[in-house]
Amino acid sequence: MNYSELVSYMVKSLVDHPERVEIREIEGEKSTILELKVTKEDIGKVIGKHGRIARAIRTILSASATKSGKRVVLEILD
Repeated sequence: MNYSELVSYMVKSLVDHPERVEIREIEGEKSTILELKVTKEDIGKVIGKHGRIARAIRTILSASATKSGKRVVLEILD
């Protein structure tokens, strides 16, 4: 499964500037780190009130990664 495509799809549907969404994937042995970069205006939309949207995205990622036995970490960069 391509986790960066999954995150890209979810985040691009939330933000005002979907063309400026950048995702960098760092592959490890047992884990994958996804670094997400969006514009300053869109960062609030990705994180949500009290981090609810970010938590929901991370939950979906971990649920999809469970099948492959890997751990996926989403880092939102500003």
